[in-house]
Amino acid sequence: MPLVANSKLPTFDRLKQEGENVLPGDVALHQDIRELHIGLLNMMPDAALAATERQFFRLVGESNQIAQFYMHPFTLKELKRSSEAEVYVGQYYESFDQIREQGLDALIVTGANVTQPDLALEPFWKPLNKVIDWAYDNVTSTLCSCLTTHAVLQFRYGKKRRHLGFKRWGVYSHSVVDRKHPLVSDVNTRFDVPHSRFNQIDREQFEAAGLHILVESDVAGVHLAASEDRFRIIFFQGHPEYDTVSLFKEYKREVNRFLKGERPDYPPFPENYFSLLTEAMLDEHHDMLLAARARGKPIPELPESIIVPALDNTWHDTAEAVINNWIGKVYQVTNNDRRKPFQDGVNPDDPLGLRR
Repeated sequence: MPLVANSKLPTFDRLKQEGENVLPGDVALHQDIRELHIGLLNMMPDAALAATERQFFRLVGESNQIAQFYMHPFTLKELKRSSEAEVYVGQYYESFDQIREQGLDALIVTGANVTQPDLALEPFWKPLNKVIDWAYDNVTSTLCSCLTTHAVLQFRYGKKRRHLGFKRWGVYSHSVVDRKHPLVSDVNTRFDVPHSRFNQIDREQFEAAGLHILVESDVAGVHLAASEDRFRIIFFQGHPEYDTVSLFKEYKREVNRFLKGERPDYPPFPENYFSLLTEAMLDEHHDMLLAARARGKPIPELPESIIVPALDNTWHDTAEAVINNWIGKVYQVTNNDRRKPFQDGVNPDDPLGLRR
């Protein structure tokens, strides 16, 4: 079913150009199709703000449930932004007050930039707690992405993430460990998920918090978990929303950081992402870059036009299937009045009926 372009947010035009099903808001008003209103708390830094919108909007829009999807992006005023980004947010985003007033059926919360040794010291800490607490009581299900998973495990369950001592960076194989949960219904039992993080919540911490582990990797750890009731809060530790080029853009950014002296070493390759041929090309570029810098010559550009077409995406179809299952369950258990998160007869402590 389509996304509804309920505002002039540029992301809708971009997705339409990419072939996504986007319905003009005035047309949607005249169709007798049930609406689902989904919030996106976008805490990503300015450079990734619009790309993150597109990634999550795309996953929701590709869901095949019988509903029209109204997306409601908002952010936290405590996050520092450039004047240009402030104008963008002011023009296209809603406020949390508006979100609370109108209500939501479901909520997605992105990650954020971290600058402090303890998440509780971050400027987003208290306002994020406020949003999560409100959503727990008023929204059928909240999906937490990566950093938000770490924050919620800390402030709701008292489980602090640990630093890995290195960056977990790449694409990793995962297995479904609870095949009965509706979120992984008809999903491949083994599939890939991208990760990009220095910190981790371990399996033992998820279990000690009483959470249900659904998907994990022998290398990258737990990726997908659910709250005690198996649905109110969904936790991602990886990044299934990533575009095919996301890790390459991150690699390119790290190369630029090396050139600026912001990191002492040349970045390693994201694991299990580039082909052997692409890695050979990037090794050659590395040698050329160092030689040019030593001679004071212009730095050669990365051969993007050759690399990007050779990148494989081995995770999007499964990410789409999981989001499809999530949206489907939200549709089934939420009330038509989205200010009341559960239908009559649905037990809010067991909305999926898994304890019968």
